[in-house]
Amino acid sequence: MAPVSYCSKEESQGGKCLNAIKLYVNRLDSVESVIPYDYDKFDFCVSDKDDDRPTENLGQVVFGERIRGSMYNVTFKDTRRCEFLCRKEYKPADKTSMEKLGFLIKGVLRNYQHHWIIDNMPVTWCYEVEHETKPYCSSGFPMGCFVTADGQQKDACLAYEVLKEKDTRYLFNHVDIVISYNPGTGMNWDGARLLSAKVLPRSIKHPAEGNAVSCWGNVQPQPVFIPKTDPLVIKYSYTVSFKERLDMAWASRWDYILDSMPHASIQWFSIVNSVVIVLFLSGMVAMILMRTLHRDIARYNETSVEDPQEEFGWKLVHGDVFRPPTQGMVLSVFLGVGVQIMLISFLTLVFACLGFLSPANRGALMTCVLVFYVCLGSPAGYVSARMYKTFGGEKWKSNVLLTAFLVPGVVFSIFFILNMLLWVKGSSAAMPFTTLLALLLLWFCVSVPLIFIGAYLGFRKPAIEPPVRTNQIPRQIPEQPAHTGPVIGVFTGGILPFGCIFIQLFFILNSIWSHQTYYMFGFLALVYVILLITCSEATVLLCYFHLCAEDYRWWWRSFFSSGSTAFYLILYSMYYFKFKLQIQGVASTMLFFGYTFIISVLFFIFTGSIGFFACFLFVRKIYSIVKLD
Repeated sequence: MAPVSYCSKEESQGGKCLNAIKLYVNRLDSVESVIPYDYDKFDFCVSDKDDDRPTENLGQVVFGERIRGSMYNVTFKDTRRCEFLCRKEYKPADKTSMEKLGFLIKGVLRNYQHHWIIDNMPVTWCYEVEHETKPYCSSGFPMGCFVTADGQQKDACLAYEVLKEKDTRYLFNHVDIVISYNPGTGMNWDGARLLSAKVLPRSIKHPAEGNAVSCWGNVQPQPVFIPKTDPLVIKYSYTVSFKERLDMAWASRWDYILDSMPHASIQWFSIVNSVVIVLFLSGMVAMILMRTLHRDIARYNETSVEDPQEEFGWKLVHGDVFRPPTQGMVLSVFLGVGVQIMLISFLTLVFACLGFLSPANRGALMTCVLVFYVCLGSPAGYVSARMYKTFGGEKWKSNVLLTAFLVPGVVFSIFFILNMLLWVKGSSAAMPFTTLLALLLLWFCVSVPLIFIGAYLGFRKPAIEPPVRTNQIPRQIPEQPAHTGPVIGVFTGGILPFGCIFIQLFFILNSIWSHQTYYMFGFLALVYVILLITCSEATVLLCYFHLCAEDYRWWWRSFFSSGSTAFYLILYSMYYFKFKLQIQGVASTMLFFGYTFIISVLFFIFTGSIGFFACFLFVRKIYSIVKLD
């Protein structure tokens, strides 16, 4: 976003700088519920003008953001003290009024958070955190808090000594807004630029008569309850002040939010942990390739015609190792989609590391992912068709259709069901019908044709020829010991890759479910590379052990070995849900596990494809350099 300059009303006549500062409000969400709601759903003060809405991109709509203008009148350098905003009255005899009040109380009990925006910056609430040297600045602030029947202060009530009456819900109906700015003295721009907007929410019981408000002195907090006889009157108010700062540049105005998150040391620990695992695996693979495998190949190649020796080890299965797998159609489809996900994640990380997907560009991350998915249909079709042809498949029409519709269809069906649940709950996260229609048009009119083009090019290419001939009669596989069985082998393959990512996964889950800002894409890119290496090396190790045990069924096993990382992702998500989140309600639980299932399926296909191609290259290489009769 281009910087905007502000100045006083007299200086803004030339049009080079603005005087009015727009305060936008966004949806409200909670760490205790997955279901967000529009700002006006809680019966706050809402402007009658419905045209004061910024244009939202596709990613913002998919994420459920609903930004709109507010009634708060903010003008540069115009200090406002205890300004009346609006008045709400809830009468016991009015059923509609009582429903609105009940929903407001529900929001207080579930700790729903406001998300305001000024100059494309979040309005932050900064507060002290135990065992931290500097305050934590949250991009949202609570709409209220409550005290239990036994006198325990919950959520934001802990920050206010006056909010302590037992069995009481308090509404933060007043905000103190402090806007800091750089005056631009000596800079090459006109006017001042905003650096931050901080808010201090307060609960104030204003006089019930008229529009009078009292914000200072011995004021009482504003409780919210269901009235029995007299109506409940709630008045909203605000103050605005400005603070000049010369010690901060406009380009670094996000730093105070990002620096307040105590993540950097843990991120470095995550990288060190991942590097240690990679070095361990690399050492194992190097030992096998440089010593064991090299010795095997030398011994196999030394066998002469005059002195024949009995074949043993992985050479013994050379006539069956490239026997086409069962369900080769499904495997080829998964591989095509897996390559597509690999390219999407790689390109998205490149754009993120270049700064195009910073927190200031709202919705850019999801928009980027959707655009890349639509445009990268050709690689999926090409890889799927080429591998299916290599497997000896002939039903090319079925292959193309399954590549285009199997995985996307399953994901879209689950997403549609979850969207229906959000729609029933009246949530802002429920995607509008027009957006769903737009996504379907992108899928059918752009992605599917590109998949057809890629599949056409893939089928025109010759099949990938194996380096050895396949016997007509399959070789009998000897009985395998327990430690080389398929179950243990598959689930062992995902442990080390998951160990490389689980710390980074914690921060990603925090950004999704706890509404924290994620910005360390450099760390994520490094972990992405480490994940690729770890999945490849772990699968190659297991593949070698199985071939040495004369078990040539490596096609699906290589896919499931690294794909089992998704199994540990599901287990960790269950642990995270149980011990790290405070989500309540059946609907929120269904939404959490529904979205987790979608992520896990895509992650399974992604990691499985990495392991398969690593094992495919490894097997082709070792059998191409050994002499066979």
